[in-house]
Amino acid sequence: MPKPVRADAPSAAQPESQPPHRDFLQITDFTRPELEQLFALAEQMRAGTYAKKPLAGKSLAMIFMKASTRTRVSFEVGTFQLGGHALFLSPRDVQLGRGEPIADTARVLSRYVDGVMIRTFAHQDAEVLARYASVPVINGLTDMVHPCQVLADVLTVKQHLGTYDGKVVAWIGDGNNMANSWINAANRFGFELRLACPEGYEPADHLLAEAKKHANVTVTRDPMAAAEGAHVVTTDVWASMGQEQEAKTRAKAFARFVVNGKLMKKADPKAIFLHCLPAHRGEEVAADVIDGPQSRVWDEAENRLHVQKAIMATLMG
Repeated sequence: MPKPVRADAPSAAQPESQPPHRDFLQITDFTRPELEQLFALAEQMRAGTYAKKPLAGKSLAMIFMKASTRTRVSFEVGTFQLGGHALFLSPRDVQLGRGEPIADTARVLSRYVDGVMIRTFAHQDAEVLARYASVPVINGLTDMVHPCQVLADVLTVKQHLGTYDGKVVAWIGDGNNMANSWINAANRFGFELRLACPEGYEPADHLLAEAKKHANVTVTRDPMAAAEGAHVVTTDVWASMGQEQEAKTRAKAFARFVVNGKLMKKADPKAIFLHCLPAHRGEEVAADVIDGPQSRVWDEAENRLHVQKAIMATLMG
């Protein structure tokens, strides 16, 4: 596993003068109207009614300090479908793995490409990249948030339930980057969010405090209480990438936080189940739930493509 990228920038204290551009590092970087415009654009793309090629002649650099199936394929295919070209850059392909400051990488890539997507460890690394880049930077995942995935999740809720207004979302499991992004989504869209997390595995306090100003967001130790009457039940693996050494400890801590048939019966009869994938059947979710009639995980996975295309078209097009 590669080490987290160094965020220091010894070659300069301040970024160079840059033309204005937008980045997408967290869901709260956009207003609700802007996010709803993204959804409307993504719906056109999903329906096949969007024929424009806003990335024609343009390139997206994709930095992967963490490996991924869905992130790589959806961004690469999406860039191609919008007329552009995507470059996959692993730690072996960039000098970040050898200690080059992120600021220097940002400056260099900005001279070559029209946008950068980064999937990495520390959220600060994405922030520094965005600060020094003169092209849009998109957060494909950090240890703090996973904004593209949760936008795809919210779009899936809208697709199958008609709206997210007035809905109750139950998050069962780790207070990780997915939970943090659901908190940001509740902040922007105002739906009720209940997070059932074991003690010691709570989401980020600062995101929680800010979201509570705009929505009913609560944290509980009782997954059944969180699921009571919920319209959406969602979860993630107990040990995310980079936490494999904690797997046994986490399995014990999360033993009660399983999304199974009993828990789904507590939810609304028309509730849907979501999972960002990859999933471990028999651990955080029962096979008969993720493969059952209430599961929408495959539509959810597909919506990564459409949401990210909408983001790229908006920021880079």
